[in-house]
Amino acid sequence: MPKLLVVTRDGEERTVEADSGLTVMEVVRDNGFDELLALCGGCCSCATCHVHVDPAFKDKLPAMSEDEDDLLDSSEHRDENSRLSCQIPFTDELDGMKVRIAEED
Repeated sequence: MPKLLVVTRDGEERTVEADSGLTVMEVVRDNGFDELLALCGGCCSCATCHVHVDPAFKDKLPAMSEDEDDLLDSSEHRDENSRLSCQIPFTDELDGMKVRIAEED
């Protein structure tokens, strides 16, 4: 089973197992990381599932949609590795990917 490394805002790192087919947001939420709010439930309408993705995996991710880009623009914590975790399908190819939960806006 593929694994995802999640880094909390406090810097705690925890590796979790993930089912392919879920989004990164679902994997993080389902493994008890309460600081990833994901208020819209994965509809790409709120940006509360903002994460920073390990640059080594950036080219393995789907292209960012215009809606995702617009929502990330509303965050003062956006950087070149920012993504909405609800927009990243977790696949076997992403095994070992590291994401850091973004600071709350």
